[in-house]
Amino acid sequence: MSEPSALFQAIQAGDAATVTDLVEARAEWLSAESPSGLSPLLFAAYYHRPQMAALLIELGAPVSVFEAAAVGSEMHLQTALATDGSLLHAHRPDGFSLLGLTSFFGHEAAARLLLALGADVNAASRNVMRATPLRSAAAGDHTPLARLLLEAGADPDAAQHGGYTPLQSAAQNGNSDLVQLLLAAGADPRARNDQGQDALALAQENGHAEVARLLDDPNINSA
Repeated sequence: MSEPSALFQAIQAGDAATVTDLVEARAEWLSAESPSGLSPLLFAAYYHRPQMAALLIELGAPVSVFEAAAVGSEMHLQTALATDGSLLHAHRPDGFSLLGLTSFFGHEAAARLLLALGADVNAASRNVMRATPLRSAAAGDHTPLARLLLEAGADPDAAQHGGYTPLQSAAQNGNSDLVQLLLAAGADPRARNDQGQDALALAQENGHAEVARLLDDPNINSA
């Protein structure tokens, strides 16, 4: 296969040898775009292939500030932000901020760096999702990162498009630790999404009995 699609397929398959061979033969493919508009590096991030992302960087892939956030490269983030501090508040064409990307992909150290530099912990994505970093962390099932965001002042009840809250995401994922963390931070277990479902209903719908027991506590629901 002589098209860049071969590189994306190798990345998705986690085939390091093929990725290396293709890049060494066609270095320009490191700047190619997938059908969905992702660079090879972002493609590796979205398909949860951290080893492929590291390999691509080693092979010379260009690393934009957004790619650095998606793969959790503190070094590239620091370099880009030292050159242009306004990038801290920038958004990708798909609407996601640097902190939103690090939160979704679970890069705690990179998120800590962005927060220390002044990233807005409650800034929603500029797209139909309207997802805050905390909602992204909850959707990605990243409890330590969610804790970091809450400690930095994240709103535990910030709802995205459709009325989904971080607590509802945690309940839907069956993450009891994150559910307890959000409840302790003041998240409202009675909040309902646009379909009328609260966190308990979502836990029950997805078969998460332990989380359902936590949320069915009358002391929580009467608070």
